[in-house]
Amino acid sequence: LAKHPEIKELMKPDYNLIWVVVLMVLAQLTAFYLVKDLDWKWVIFWAYVFGSCISHSMTLAIHEISHNSAFGNGKAMWNRWFGIFANLPLGVPYSISFKRYHMDHHRYLGGDGIDVDIPTNFEGWFFCTRFRKFMWIVFQPFFYAIRPLCINPKPITRLEIINLLAQLSFDVVIYYLWGVKSTLYMLASSLLGLGLHPISGHFIAEHYMFLKGHETYSYYGPLNLLTFNVGYHNEHHDFPNIPGKSLPLVKKIAAEYYDNLPQYNSWIKVLYDFVMDDTISPYSRMKRQLKGEVKQD
Repeated sequence: LAKHPEIKELMKPDYNLIWVVVLMVLAQLTAFYLVKDLDWKWVIFWAYVFGSCISHSMTLAIHEISHNSAFGNGKAMWNRWFGIFANLPLGVPYSISFKRYHMDHHRYLGGDGIDVDIPTNFEGWFFCTRFRKFMWIVFQPFFYAIRPLCINPKPITRLEIINLLAQLSFDVVIYYLWGVKSTLYMLASSLLGLGLHPISGHFIAEHYMFLKGHETYSYYGPLNLLTFNVGYHNEHHDFPNIPGKSLPLVKKIAAEYYDNLPQYNSWIKVLYDFVMDDTISPYSRMKRQLKGEVKQD
């Protein structure tokens, strides 16, 4: 910032995010209606080909909203309510809890017992062969859901209860209106989109140490168009209050800080290398013993 103070001008909400999220919700609602009478094979086909992309993209919209990118820091609660709305087509409550844990991830990256992005000791011990690592990728949604309860359980808040009740109500309405196929399409879209899917490469690309000494990596490939530029991950951790839309400008303005860092151009290759490289496993993360006072969300 001392060298490039113009970066401060990028620290403002991205109001276009609001309309993108609304359109994504409408797109999934349309899909719920269209699949209600299809054969099961086509329900699963469209869940993977279309719904999974929308669902995973929506989790990254929720990531943006967790940083108050939709309405700004001055309207933090507006962002929380909007996150609950964005959560609806995913089928499972996610937004409020994600925000609480994700702030810890930024404050205490790699913090032992705090950062739930770090796999558990069991994950590192058990998923150590190629086949097991492949299965770990397939079932990543379950591990991300269960891990906070194992590593850093937190008291349930009022907003989390509201998130849960809103989600259950939405799911019941979808089932009542359009039946079991639409409901399972919704859940399958989330499961498949966050599991063995090209976009899921970002889970591993962001912080797994394929090169020792480098714990955060950026990805500059085309899938950033579907993921609100989450691939610009070094840039994001440097400036978490800058919306994803503006992160390419951060890289352009401060190119001397980013151009020579290790980077990726393919999340599919990241997934392949993770499975096939016997030196890489869920243990391939930087873990820190935190000192001093820890303030969690």
